[in-house]
Amino acid sequence: MAVKVRIPTPLQRMTGGAAVVEVPASTVQQVIENLESQFQGFKRRLCEEDGSLRRYVNIFVNDEDIRFLQGAKTRLKDGDELSIVPAISGG
Repeated sequence: MAVKVRIPTPLQRMTGGAAVVEVPASTVQQVIENLESQFQGFKRRLCEEDGSLRRYVNIFVNDEDIRFLQGAKTRLKDGDELSIVPAISGG
């Protein structure tokens, strides 16, 4: 089962410039693990030492924020689109 992952510009250097990559996964957590296996150091950019998502990282599945779903345990199906969106603060 393949999921399309939209990579934010600051992380595209880790994916060789690719803005979209496909990974096999049935949960958001598996997406993160598979991104790490393909692109060494990717997980560290998204997760804290304990494995929880960093506060400033937002992940959307088909335009729905995973914080309002099941978080990293959110189930995925073939063809879903996952977007990684770094939070932007302003003043």
